[in-house]
Amino acid sequence: MHLLKEKDRPVVRVLLNAGCCPRCVLRFCCVGLQSTYRQSYKDLMKELTDFARVGECKKSNAETEEENDPPCKKIKLEETEDFIPESDKNGTVTNSTQECLTLQKDEPKTCVVCLGVLQHFCDKDFAKQMSRVVESANYQFSSLVVSVSLPAQLSVREHATWLLVKQEVGQQGFSSGKDDVIQVKEAYKWIIHPLISEELGVPVDGKSPFEVSVAFTHSETDGDCHFLASVCSNCFKPAKNKQSVFTRMAVIKALEKIKEEDFRKQFSCPPNSPETKCEVQDIQCLHSPLYVAGRYNKYSRTLPQTPWVIDGERKMESSVEELISEHLLAVSKAGGLNFSSSGREDVDVRTLGNGRPFAIELLNPHRATFTKEEIKNLQQTINKSSDKIKVRDLQIVTREAMVHMKEGEEGKTKCYNALIWTEKAIKTSDIEFINNIKEFKIDQKTPLRVLHRRPLAVRPRVIHTMRAEFLDEHHFRLYLKTQAGTYIKEFVHGDFGRTKPNLCNLMSTVTDILELDVESVDVDWPPAIED
Repeated sequence: MHLLKEKDRPVVRVLLNAGCCPRCVLRFCCVGLQSTYRQSYKDLMKELTDFARVGECKKSNAETEEENDPPCKKIKLEETEDFIPESDKNGTVTNSTQECLTLQKDEPKTCVVCLGVLQHFCDKDFAKQMSRVVESANYQFSSLVVSVSLPAQLSVREHATWLLVKQEVGQQGFSSGKDDVIQVKEAYKWIIHPLISEELGVPVDGKSPFEVSVAFTHSETDGDCHFLASVCSNCFKPAKNKQSVFTRMAVIKALEKIKEEDFRKQFSCPPNSPETKCEVQDIQCLHSPLYVAGRYNKYSRTLPQTPWVIDGERKMESSVEELISEHLLAVSKAGGLNFSSSGREDVDVRTLGNGRPFAIELLNPHRATFTKEEIKNLQQTINKSSDKIKVRDLQIVTREAMVHMKEGEEGKTKCYNALIWTEKAIKTSDIEFINNIKEFKIDQKTPLRVLHRRPLAVRPRVIHTMRAEFLDEHHFRLYLKTQAGTYIKEFVHGDFGRTKPNLCNLMSTVTDILELDVESVDVDWPPAIED
């Protein structure tokens, strides 16, 4: 092979005799030309065989001629062929330079390193199988990226094979490091990418939001990793959503810690030949999230922001989140969502003015591309579906842009309009002093009504301005501009002294709040969209 050099010849011989497939041989020889891996299995095996036997048979013939023995028999290449691994009792490959390499007529044996991944799952037939799965999933996409999940034991087998090469060829000037070896995943993608791209008619892009994942499993060799637990027990700890502690990363970590001599004592170098090849555990499609933002107005005093469910029982019929998201889910065909906003109002509080900024993360959408006109129509559909809410400035945003909604949130301001009741009868002059209060500092201990979901703490807050408007002897309107995060209800009634000072203290009477409206949320995001 023109990509291999003389120094690679002994490596090729060792690996072929060990039972490696031709593509794994190329990986260990650090061949980085992608097109080489795309050659057929048969052609690669023939080229590697020819490359490996140069010098072997000549040397063997020369020696046998000196002993007047019959000349060395030449290797006979068959249509389906593979090397017969030869091992001694200790599992070490017999690499006698006195013998010519031999082949067999049977189906290629499963590779001792990749367990068949680079032999049986990277041809046109498998690309067609992947494409059928993708097409049946009914996603909208203009590019794709392929991800591969391999059995963790491949790392153990690769390590064992590397130690074999190091032992057998190290003294002959072999100097490549283990990190120089081309990874199975990388070689696999080099082969499968152009095939699946051709089948689906879209380019492969490493930054594509649409991912096709292939997961392989090999139950026969699952136990290959188990000896590492006794050597590096701290590397294997139970983790959420993991069926086994022998994850790929845990195995790699353990292999970095174990000494070579300890590894050789407990695992065969080269690895034992498997009887079976890998199986495809799953082929899945996944689209990265779609982010939609806007502002909402809430006109109902019986509508929570998010679904109100306690102990599995729904307390309210619907919510702001559901009234907006049901339409987004329908058009995007997403598998779920995450709703977030710049603060939240109580169920009995209206949000008026320009509305409250919100963002929805649509998970695994089957459709993620929309025109501005389609988004505008979607906004109209949401607004026509209910008189309890209204949405404005609806738009698709990036994940990075969403930080603007939460960025410096407590430094922002919010304006409120509250209807106040007083126990003591009042007149206009009794509330005029309120208009002169500026930058009023208060301390608010976590309110009793939210203590079940928020940690106990004392939060300093600032009320920037207040304006009172007399209505009758027991009622007045209070307009406030406050630091974001201020609990308005608790400032008015005092929350049993948990907010100090409060309106009760200022007016020397019991006060309570009857109605509350959010007039504005001063967050300059998302950008306004002209009608």
